[in-house]
Amino acid sequence: MQDEYRTVAREGVHETEISRSRFLCALAPAATEEEAAAFVARVRKEHPTANHNCFAYVIGADASVQKASDDGEPGGTAGVPMLQMLTRREMRYVVAVVTRYFGGVKLGAGGLIRAYGGAVGEALDALGTVTRRRFRLATVTVDHARAGKMENDLRATGRAVREVRYAEDVAIEIGLPDGDVERFRAWLADVSAGSAGFELGGEAYG
Repeated sequence: MQDEYRTVAREGVHETEISRSRFLCALAPAATEEEAAAFVARVRKEHPTANHNCFAYVIGADASVQKASDDGEPGGTAGVPMLQMLTRREMRYVVAVVTRYFGGVKLGAGGLIRAYGGAVGEALDALGTVTRRRFRLATVTVDHARAGKMENDLRATGRAVREVRYAEDVAIEIGLPDGDVERFRAWLADVSAGSAGFELGGEAYG
């Protein structure tokens, strides 16, 4: 399993013009293939008069799901170079749609490949990327009297506090790097004088 992956920092659109054709690259993070497909459908709806709405997406930290479409452009000249740009930049959980408004000048196969791949590359540069690291979810359980101090201590030592749940006791969900689990366990026993509960959960990225 990947320890980290890169994805686009935010949803957005970057436009470029090549030989009088307008190329609008819309990028968005997508956690699932369904999210990616919904984004493609939304962009198509926003540009019903465009000549082409080509797309590519990569889902999974290990890039297990990859899909591309030329949407009527000559085979292999649009979706594939878009996908290649995403994988070359090691992007994950991301969807790209390039909308083309034809300007009357034919670009030829090589020109199209450069234009579609380049539109994605420029959009990635314009919108920026972020790196997400894998960590273990863990729950610290303390009584109500200690909860406020414990939460403050966790934040003060740079722990990622994800959620605080109040019931009979207080459960504080945090994220820990894999290599930090045993060190954290010792720290927790020390600061709580052994009174805090600790339970490891699944994995996530953040």
